[in-house]
Amino acid sequence: MLLAAGLVGAPRPALAAQATSIARPESAPLPPIDGPPAPVAPATVNRDENGRATMRAFRIATPLTLDGRLDEEVYETVQGAGGFIQQVPAEGEQATEPTEIWVMYDEENLYIAARCFDSQPAREIATELRRDDSGLIQNESLSVVLDTFYDRRNGFTFQTGPLGTLRDQSIVDSQLNSSWNTVWDTRSARSDQGWTIEMVIPFKSLRYGTSGPQVWGINVRRIVKWKNENSYLSAVPAAYGQGAVNRMNAAGTLVGVETPLQSKNLELKPYVAATLATDRAATVPYSNHLAKNVGFDFKYGITRGLTADITANTDFAQVEEDLQQVNLTRFSLFFPEKREFFLEGQGIFAFGGAPLGTSSTTEREIPVIFFSRQIGLSSGQTVPVVAGARVAGQVGAYSIGALNIQTDDKPSIGATATNFSVVRLKRNVFRRSTVGMIATRRAPTIVGDDSNGAGGIDANFGFFQNVSVGGFYATTSSSVADGNNDSYRGFFEYGGDRYGLEAEHLAIGPQFNPEVGYVRRTDFRRSFGRVRFSPRTPSSRLMRKLTWQASFDYIENAGRTLVQNRSAFGSFGIEFNSGDSLAVEYRGEYEYLPRNFTIATGVVVPQGGYDYSNARFTYNIGQQRRVSGRAAITVGSFYGDGTKTEASYDGYIGLSPHFAIEPTMSLAWVDLPYGQFTARVLGARTIITPNARMVVSSLVQFNAATHSLTSSARLRWEYRPGSELFLVYSDGRDTLAPDAPRLVNRSLALKITRLLRF
Repeated sequence: MLLAAGLVGAPRPALAAQATSIARPESAPLPPIDGPPAPVAPATVNRDENGRATMRAFRIATPLTLDGRLDEEVYETVQGAGGFIQQVPAEGEQATEPTEIWVMYDEENLYIAARCFDSQPAREIATELRRDDSGLIQNESLSVVLDTFYDRRNGFTFQTGPLGTLRDQSIVDSQLNSSWNTVWDTRSARSDQGWTIEMVIPFKSLRYGTSGPQVWGINVRRIVKWKNENSYLSAVPAAYGQGAVNRMNAAGTLVGVETPLQSKNLELKPYVAATLATDRAATVPYSNHLAKNVGFDFKYGITRGLTADITANTDFAQVEEDLQQVNLTRFSLFFPEKREFFLEGQGIFAFGGAPLGTSSTTEREIPVIFFSRQIGLSSGQTVPVVAGARVAGQVGAYSIGALNIQTDDKPSIGATATNFSVVRLKRNVFRRSTVGMIATRRAPTIVGDDSNGAGGIDANFGFFQNVSVGGFYATTSSSVADGNNDSYRGFFEYGGDRYGLEAEHLAIGPQFNPEVGYVRRTDFRRSFGRVRFSPRTPSSRLMRKLTWQASFDYIENAGRTLVQNRSAFGSFGIEFNSGDSLAVEYRGEYEYLPRNFTIATGVVVPQGGYDYSNARFTYNIGQQRRVSGRAAITVGSFYGDGTKTEASYDGYIGLSPHFAIEPTMSLAWVDLPYGQFTARVLGARTIITPNARMVVSSLVQFNAATHSLTSSARLRWEYRPGSELFLVYSDGRDTLAPDAPRLVNRSLALKITRLLRF
């Protein structure tokens, strides 16, 4: 049986609560509680008239045995914190299904336990067992967020459900990094009264300011999916939506935790890997080439909040394959970062309101000054990473990030040895605002010249509950670029539950070129505005919320002499009580093509300005059903007198918690005066999940536009917390060749990692 202390097995001892005091340096006073006073024992929670909670943790004399059953004596002698408050559907009301929560600790670990009562346990939705999968929010689940610096901006999320699923995320300035992982464990148990959970989180897995007594932020969200009800330990407004769990400014307060005295915090993660590869499309084709690799990642806690990472001979053989997309625009696609080394502290490097590298979008125009996929990748192919170092974390009111990585050359794809450097600094100001700067450097540049640099300053201010104001200024430099190489942005957002308002102005000069970043396009000025009216319908048994939105987007060149894009958009949406939703949208568009655009093989749209419009219907089927997903149909004109019809489906078929299929389909039928074509991307992912720490998945994709058939299979087994085994197979084939499907490339990779903690 897995025991919390050190995560190793041992017999279960008797358990007792014990009050203990650890001497705290006088130079580090506890921060004042931002909320109601601490509860007086035996109470474990205290609330004010607004529903904000202050919770008390307590020390235990011996480690918990992790089995999820809540049958130890402590659960009888210490009162759990209850009284959860609904966010939706009835904001501010008591939760209809009671929840009790306990927070405990000993010298090494933090323990969190919960009892989730359910009046109809047979209706519980529990289908998702995969580690870190976002589908868990479509199940019965419990999320615990900890703001360990008590800065009301950043934190860590630990989520589980009735099956014992593990999902962990980090929060930076209210943005989630869903790919962040750490060492922790959880167990669940089900009964005729509901379900129970126990979590153990080693203090070494958390970052916090100092050792000794703590004041942290905390919130706990329970999702009762069969009712589509969300409730919280500390009340949060409905306006925050599903992302309310990220909003640490609305969290409660946790007192009573005493962390261990300062000790060394070292992690070493060596790996061994072997790859057998064939690439018949390389400059120098090769078959069955065997490559062996050994390397390591080293992590050292400089302080409890600031961590240094070193990587040597980095290998990314475990990375999942990107999902292919139909692209009918003249802009390149944005694919998210999936490589582990770049994920911890990723949110610190986010700049100017751009999405984190884990958020995929093709529509946002905000430049990404640092985009880690520029490192170790070229033309979709991997480039050897020789070594790298990174420092990331928090020191007082400052968030610090610095990175330097050296890649090697790879003649087969024309990649040369390159050095990448990034420095990021942010300072917390006021209650939930930040100001910061960033600088990046790449040498040599993509075209092989001296170097490319980028730098900027940004500010984001949060006022009241729903108002955000901010912006940035950035510039780039390169030995081959002259002219306007600046970019700036200013924005205002009001995000109330019933009303919403957004305004933005963004400009990017024609020579703006951050080569360690991502820019969708240059040489433009954008003015954007959106309004929203979204009343709730509490009297309806069918509908929960109605939403009307309208926006206007106006983009011209930097010299303001040419309109590049003009878009008017309107939509109407319904959110149903069942968890389903539908949306009807209309968009009128004007687009200027600065040059001939080859939209498909043999189909060229001439330079010039074009008006077109389309209507889109989308229906989301909630995962409470065995077959769920998003289906959409778009019809309308395209580039003047042309027409376009699109149909897509991204689905989930949950046959059991251990077996599921995710089909994807994207079809486009385009009829233009310059030619006709059909774009098709079809795919399916099969997922086998024997337990919460093992998953076998396979992905098959067919892209008619590139005449490619790709397939992959991936085993990920976390054989002990933080240590993993990966076995990955992938191949690509040409479906247009005379002997189709002709093999183009193929690889088989094995990688084993082992986490050593000191």
